[in-house]
Amino acid sequence: MLDEPVFYGGMGERFAAILIDGLILLVPSLLVRFLLPVGGSVINIVMTWLYAALLESGEGQATVGKRAMGLKVTDVDGSQVSFAQASGRHFGKCISTLLLLIGYLMMLWSDRKQTLHDQMAGCVVVKV
Repeated sequence: MLDEPVFYGGMGERFAAILIDGLILLVPSLLVRFLLPVGGSVINIVMTWLYAALLESGEGQATVGKRAMGLKVTDVDGSQVSFAQASGRHFGKCISTLLLLIGYLMMLWSDRKQTLHDQMAGCVVVKV
């Protein structure tokens, strides 16, 4: 059996997925901040982490935004990622962002279009 070619998620698709996920998380985030002005930030951090890590390590292997854009997260061998990998990928985005978004731009020079946080977690984003 021949292996099918793998197509990796591009910057535009991945950015659109981030926007969709951001819109989905916006209402619950605002509600939490309104109802719990003191501890709301911590709850929002946990909520966004669990949203990303549970969905990306689950059967669908994608957040709602990634699914809408026809993308999923796999390990470098094409297998489903673990919750730990998905969590590492999620928190690795902080480093990608703190480096003046260079961690995100690294995908432009990567054969597998991996960002810094993808590389740190041993993940790739592929087209379904």
